[in-house]
Amino acid sequence: MRVRFIALLALIIGATLLTTACGSTAAPSSLSSIVIAGAAPVVGGQSQLTATGTLSDGTTENVTSTATWVSSDPTIATVATGGVVTGVAAGTATVFATVGTVSGSMQIVVN
Repeated sequence: MRVRFIALLALIIGATLLTTACGSTAAPSSLSSIVIAGAAPVVGGQSQLTATGTLSDGTTENVTSTATWVSSDPTIATVATGGVVTGVAAGTATVFATVGTVSGSMQIVVN
């Protein structure tokens, strides 16, 4: 009985020391949504879009450079890494920014 108690006590002290040495025990916040902002380019022009991610704890962070960018219609607008959208022809396209399994979208009208 005494050996079990000592082993349990050693385990608790070890876990406490490990937690203190490693920092917080709270799990990191996860990304819950993405909002895209910016202006649509004109035909032949470019515009910078920004993706802002909202974390599960309510804070926000800029995820523009880490997002994967895609256009629904590359004949209307293309979008490059970093959120730079180029107007190819007049029309409407939807631009998506994705980080992991979370996506955000924005409809753009190229004139």
